Amino acid sequence: MKLVKACIFDLDGVIVNTARYHYLAWKRLANELGFELLEKDNELLKGVGRMEALEIILKIGNIQIYDPKFKEQLAEKKNMYYLEYINQMTKEEILPGVLKFLQLLIDHNIKIAIGSVSKNTRTILKKVGLESYFDVVVDGYKISKAKPDPEVFLKASLELNVPPNECCVFEDAIVGVIAAKSAGMKCVGVGDPRILKDADKVIQSFENQGLELVMF
Repeated sequence: MKLVKACIFDLDGVIVNTARYHYLAWKRLANELGFELLEKDNELLKGVGRMEALEIILKIGNIQIYDPKFKEQLAEKKNMYYLEYINQMTKEEILPGVLKFLQLLIDHNIKIAIGSVSKNTRTILKKVGLESYFDVVVDGYKISKAKPDPEVFLKASLELNVPPNECCVFEDAIVGVIAAKSAGMKCVGVGDPRILKDADKVIQSFENQGLELVMF
């Protein structure tokens, strides 16, 4: 077993607790469309792109919309609601143990990156004061394919100048785990081991985690 050379982190639900803001924004939009979005439905939305998430929402509400421009308007409205929520974020919303773990990696010269499909990634990092921690940020502006396509992680690997088999991805979504494994990377799931069973390792949080977590 040896240490990986780089760690790539998803943002929502791994570094910061923004998953609930996505849910609140989609719930608000669903209410306007005339139906209730349940919290359990939010699992289906984790890690997927905005337009794909909208299609899932419309299917849940049994709503058919054929006009692509109207769909874009709905997705943009959801994003506007989401931005309202994240603009109020502070460093208090960094998940437990994350800061210490990031610092541990930095102290041991392990490169770190963000690999997120979110176009709000840099806004969030700035709001919570984490911009300076990451060597590389790959977000929705740098990629054309959403997870489970491995593009986001392969691009991070390329920008870090570390081969995929020397990288470890941290993910809280099934599609993210699939993307990491498709990229030929190790994967640590953050959350429910029953949902993230295909990850190499699964943790509940970063609290009290040491370097052995990134040894394979």
